[in-house]
Amino acid sequence: MSARQEPWLTPARLAALVVTLVASYAALIVLRALRDVLVMLLVALFLSFAMEPAVQYLARRGWRRGSATGLVFATFALTSLLFLAAMAPLAISQVNGLIRSAPRSVDEVIDAANRLPFVDLEASSELREELEQFGERVAERLSSAALSAAGDVVSVGATALGLIVQILAISLVTFYLVADGPRFRRTLARPLPPGRQREMLAIWEMAVAKTGGYIYSRLLLAVAAAVVHGLALLFLGVPFPLPLGIWMGLTAAFVPVVGVYLGGLLLLIVAATNDPADALWLLLVIVVYQQIENYLLAPRVQARTMDLHPAVAFISVLIGGALLGAVGALLALPVAAIFKAVLSTYVQRHELIDELHETGEFAIRPASKNDSANDSGDNS
Repeated sequence: MSARQEPWLTPARLAALVVTLVASYAALIVLRALRDVLVMLLVALFLSFAMEPAVQYLARRGWRRGSATGLVFATFALTSLLFLAAMAPLAISQVNGLIRSAPRSVDEVIDAANRLPFVDLEASSELREELEQFGERVAERLSSAALSAAGDVVSVGATALGLIVQILAISLVTFYLVADGPRFRRTLARPLPPGRQREMLAIWEMAVAKTGGYIYSRLLLAVAAAVVHGLALLFLGVPFPLPLGIWMGLTAAFVPVVGVYLGGLLLLIVAATNDPADALWLLLVIVVYQQIENYLLAPRVQARTMDLHPAVAFISVLIGGALLGAVGALLALPVAAIFKAVLSTYVQRHELIDELHETGEFAIRPASKNDSANDSGDNS
């Protein structure tokens, strides 16, 4: 007579399952509550990766890590302040120009419309009345929006204060990660055995190399774009060529997917307000430079730092944006490069078959005995 089989769902297993589910749910709640903090830590970590090569360069020349980190931070902060100071007059000037260029009467509206092709309006009494009523409605909505914005000044101030606090927190964490980087790596590696410590150090170095290479390669492309578009703006006589060129360089280099369109749109708007013909010439410059950058500059600059297929880069940006929004989209490319480097290091590669070595075109053929023998030899 066989022994009685023990039931699968014992009280101990049931209790363990309940504890696991409760712990998983509690961990999910904690992760959701700490989402903003974790995103800030992730941004600080990647900023530390980006600054590490510059700090190491200074440290090898006798600088202390704290002083080198402070110099890198000061350089970045000064550059950001100079950019904001250059962009502020541009924004004020464009807003004032927009207000001054707005039609102040019905006759001006009709004259502006008649300058468009295939438009011929007459200043009839009915049209005047409709336009005046439309203007009154727009003025009422603008005034109500201004009053509501003035009433929400406390919430706007709180939002701005929260953003400043987040920037300061990210900067502080980044500074400590860079200035005290060797001690931080030793702390992370201490619980691991020697073999795992070497793997962790190798992955860390790859992350620093890929992230730093991404930042500096994009900086080179940003400088090239800023110089080319700034000179084009200066030659065309468009106002504020320096801040507009810097804006084009930064957005085209660091904003994924839509950076070129975002940067170029502002340039075209400013050029069109100056002279519509300037906007057409500038559009030609943007299109030509973009082709030169895509096919000549970017492949050479990013050959050793961001060897990613365009489709992989685009999908990475989409996934990063879906997970973490704008921060995820900005960090998607260096993360994809790090992931690809880790895979190329630890994943075994095999030789390609003859059909894949030639033109890339292949024909499906039945497996031969030699293929079966090779497969059996590989599996043995």
